[in-house]
Amino acid sequence: MSFNSLDRILALLEQQPGWEQYQQYRQVVDCWQQVIDQKLAQHTRPLYISRQILWVAISSYSLAQELSLQRFSLLKKLNHQLSFVLKDIRFSPQHWYQSNNSVSNSTQASHPSQIEISQTENKIVNSAPAKDLNTAVQRWQKILQERSQNLPTCPQCGCPTPLGELERWQLCCHCISQKWATESHLRTANLEVNNKQQKNQD
Repeated sequence: MSFNSLDRILALLEQQPGWEQYQQYRQVVDCWQQVIDQKLAQHTRPLYISRQILWVAISSYSLAQELSLQRFSLLKKLNHQLSFVLKDIRFSPQHWYQSNNSVSNSTQASHPSQIEISQTENKIVNSAPAKDLNTAVQRWQKILQERSQNLPTCPQCGCPTPLGELERWQLCCHCISQKWATESHLRTANLEVNNKQQKNQD
């Protein structure tokens, strides 16, 4: 695919409604730290925008009540900096705990596809948010390259594979899934053949 074709695809993606919503969300995230007290910033996290309402996860119910009283002041400050208009802000302690506790650290650590994040990758992930899709794609490519450098390869497809997958299945997760699917189809086919043979004998 030529770079011109890629540019056209990126231009089309940037015109999609989903991309516009993402851009709006990124604007809010960038402005949020500027409008909220720095002591409270670490206890809040903008989640998403729905029907011009900004939903924010917050670490406690008492802080949610406190910031709810300040929301019109925060809203005014945000709208002054944003290129679009928000109608309201809602604070949700429930979302804070759901997002933090959805997957435990022990579960993540025991998953065969888990890999350690290198210092270089960590710098890429924690760098300033991408301003356009092209930059985001380039950043993701750098992350994939960084991950693949030190990974062993799958003996079947040759792709970089987490060590945990090779230790458990001797193949990458994609190849083992294909293998299981093939074996399942063969078992089903054999059962059908056996059933037909039994019916013919009867």
